[in-house]
Amino acid sequence: MGTMSAEYVRAPIHALSLEEKEEISRRISAMRAGITRGRRYRAIARALSKHGLLHLFQDRGRLRLFGRRARAEEDELRQIGRRLRLVFEELGPTFIKLGQVLVTRQELIPEPITQELAELLDEVPPMPFPYLAAVMEDELPGGLDTFEWIDPDPIGSASLAQVYKAKLKDGRLCAVKVVRPLVGDLFQTDIAIIRRLVRRIQRRLPPRLAASVDLPGLIDDYYSSSKNELDMRIEARNMEEHRRIAAEFETLHVPTIYEVTEHVLVMEYIDGWNLKEFPVDFLDFEERFTRMVDLAHYYIKTFVEGFYHADPHGSNIMIDRHSRKAVMLDWGMVGRMDSLHTEAIFRMLLHCRLNQAEDAAEAALDIIQPTVYTNPIHLKDQLRSMLIHYVNSEQASRYNWGNMVIQIITIGMKNACRIPNGLALWAKGFSAAEGTARWLCPEITYHTVVESADVQILRRWLGRRFNYRANASLVSETAKLIGTLPRRLNKILDRLVWNDLKLVVEGRLSPDVVRSTNRMVSRFTLGLMSAGFFVGGAVLVSSGPAGLAVVPGGRGLAAAVLWGSAVLALGVLWSAFRSRRQG
Repeated sequence: MGTMSAEYVRAPIHALSLEEKEEISRRISAMRAGITRGRRYRAIARALSKHGLLHLFQDRGRLRLFGRRARAEEDELRQIGRRLRLVFEELGPTFIKLGQVLVTRQELIPEPITQELAELLDEVPPMPFPYLAAVMEDELPGGLDTFEWIDPDPIGSASLAQVYKAKLKDGRLCAVKVVRPLVGDLFQTDIAIIRRLVRRIQRRLPPRLAASVDLPGLIDDYYSSSKNELDMRIEARNMEEHRRIAAEFETLHVPTIYEVTEHVLVMEYIDGWNLKEFPVDFLDFEERFTRMVDLAHYYIKTFVEGFYHADPHGSNIMIDRHSRKAVMLDWGMVGRMDSLHTEAIFRMLLHCRLNQAEDAAEAALDIIQPTVYTNPIHLKDQLRSMLIHYVNSEQASRYNWGNMVIQIITIGMKNACRIPNGLALWAKGFSAAEGTARWLCPEITYHTVVESADVQILRRWLGRRFNYRANASLVSETAKLIGTLPRRLNKILDRLVWNDLKLVVEGRLSPDVVRSTNRMVSRFTLGLMSAGFFVGGAVLVSSGPAGLAVVPGGRGLAAAVLWGSAVLALGVLWSAFRSRRQG
């Protein structure tokens, strides 16, 4: 296959021959046939066993993983994180992406583990060029003839896709992003397995933790986001949407899209450096400051509108050596969050900067949702105590705003609050935006730049609250209320006159209470059975040799009944002990 790759590019590119297509198709079909649930289960079990992590599926291991055991030493947790990272890298794209999502859930996973998972390698060895060439040949209308030439050595090789430098027939340089073959099949198979394992873990979490953690929901969000990354048409739509948002900023640019299919994206090639590598003297202070302000205001604009880019770090922003603009790349991990949540976050930030910790705490309570296990007074007191540290904080300190949102999530988790699934990724994006600002212009505080956009934030809030759609909905609901109120009042008064007014009260138990009650009933039943067996065995034994002789095999039966009662009693005690430890 390597010689085939050389033939493509040293000469002008030609379509794959029928024999080459059949050979590649045969190999891909053989690899696809090997992606089955049974084989993936075995691969997962082997990887976990190889790195000594099977104990995480036991109750004690789960509690340690989710940070509920303070006695777990930091070195031990770091070792678990290192082993998890190796397992995820060994199991491939689905688990690499899962690990990257878990990094954002610092309220769920202890920090030593997330620090290790943050080192997950998304750069993986590239697949041979012919496999990706076959994808281009099948999906692009012009096949490989779309290009004058294409470099077979990728300029980027990630777990989901590879990127190549090429030249179109009209002379424009382009970057070609191609999804790896079989990644979709691997995702479908792995996600089905992960969902089953996560449902099992969710059922066995302590009730207080289960009330605030929705692991199946987290996996569904992750799966939806990752599936979007496999469809280049969705990435292209994200790019077009954010090009519209960034249009008002002169120093920002989103690459132009030349052609897109489900698995191939042909876009403008950017000749420059990423933000962490561009020469310091390439831009003077004023140019760096202008780009930082534009980036900050762009991010604020997207955040307020409910968008988030979960990965706007320095490596995904390039400085074009020709236009000198900041070019934003990699639009796979993009999502949306309820605009009311983002509004509450910015209200909290603005209150915090004015030393209004009480109002900031009230805004934070619009973000996280208390449950029946939450002590509201204790929760609010913790939020106030935390928020006071961020009044005059700077972006370079540990009291940066991205960290503040993470702290709110952590406090919410400790107080058994339900956390919106998209909030952690939003916080990661906000924190990465702060890091980008530090790289680009460390002389200026990002917080000050955000405050300079308060008019823009207020204008967008008011625009959402008082636009014609919201007003039309308000008028419609009011008209319905006024039109139906007399009829509804007459019905109520008629029932009062005839003494026929009834209120139906239905009591429902939460799933946790139902499970706890079922466990108690099961233990009670087993306890009664154990006592009955013990009494029966004791009666047989106390009847003496004459009594035992009457019952066939009486001596063995008496011994079996007594031992059975002992085993049942031990089982009941062990079940109660485990429940006590989990609680």
